[in-house]
Amino acid sequence: MRNRDPILAVLREVLPTSGTVLEIAAGTGEHAVYFSRFLPGLFWKPSDPDTNARASIAAWREAEGLPNLMVPIALDAAAAPWPLESADALVCINMIHISPWSATLGLMAGAGRLLSQGAPLVLYGPYRREGHAIEPGNAAFDEDLKRRNPEWGLRYLEDVAKVAVGHGLVLDRVVEMPANNLTVVFRRC
Repeated sequence: MRNRDPILAVLREVLPTSGTVLEIAAGTGEHAVYFSRFLPGLFWKPSDPDTNARASIAAWREAEGLPNLMVPIALDAAAAPWPLESADALVCINMIHISPWSATLGLMAGAGRLLSQGAPLVLYGPYRREGHAIEPGNAAFDEDLKRRNPEWGLRYLEDVAKVAVGHGLVLDRVVEMPANNLTVVFRRC
């Protein structure tokens, strides 16, 4: 909840005014509810590979009754094909660091397949950056993630961007966010 308003501010700037937004790794669905409430021209399509997460999203959807919040779908970013053929935008919040690198590779491949020219892929979370010292809080978080699962951890933004370019995406902007996080916007070229 603490990051939703700063993320929403960026989404208002970079998302189209209408169309379908596919949210990858939507988790409990709290962001999906919040963003669909404040972006009524967009159909928000939440996805998650976890059955319990999708049940939570469905419960939020039923409780809130938002007409533009769609039924959640099962989607593992690392797997192909995805259960959609296109989307007007993709949003992925706090997944890249709490998943194996294969999920990032799959996310970029999926964005390259689904998005049309100029459409955004919006990422949010903590990153390492070449030439920037890692903040103490992010360093401790990175160590904790790697202790929990050696395939997890803060990724270098430059590595993520390199994979994105390989799938027809270009870095559009990097927005500094509260708590040493970034919102990163790529666009399909």
